[in-house]
Amino acid sequence: MTVDPYLADKFALQELCAKYSRAVDRRDFALLRSLYHDDSTDEHGNMFAGGGEDFVDYVSRTVTQFECTVHYITNMVFAVDGNKAEGEVCKINYHRTRPPERMEIVTGSRSHDRYEKRNGVWKFMYRGIVLDWARQTPVDDEAYKHFAAGSPPGKDDETDLSYSRLSMFMRGVL
Repeated sequence: MTVDPYLADKFALQELCAKYSRAVDRRDFALLRSLYHDDSTDEHGNMFAGGGEDFVDYVSRTVTQFECTVHYITNMVFAVDGNKAEGEVCKINYHRTRPPERMEIVTGSRSHDRYEKRNGVWKFMYRGIVLDWARQTPVDDEAYKHFAAGSPPGKDDETDLSYSRLSMFMRGVL
């Protein structure tokens, strides 16, 4: 079976973006760091602008203010030209703050990305965020008792059930 290299590149870029979301939401900073080239940059509005390595350090310090984050990817469009690519990744981002005044912050954003494939591996060279919409509401604790048939809550670290249920999902690599 022959695999179309163009389609393989696009799939690899989709995987890269999905790994980014998982790394942030599971607080797997080794995985997050592995997704950026050493000479990459990231711009998250007024919150952060700098190198990829510094962005990972920033995320590791600031994400602790949230008891839960989930980054859902909705649409992705990529343009590939050899070992360089660009993409627009649409996301819905959920953040729940810690007590005592817990809030749910939901935003719609787009990542404008530039990627490079080096040694056969795609990584971020640049990631810039555009905010399209935002909503903030107090946490409704009653809602958590009635939905999803009492499913166990997700965790933001290595105690998340994905690590015990999925033997191939290891921290730092995926």
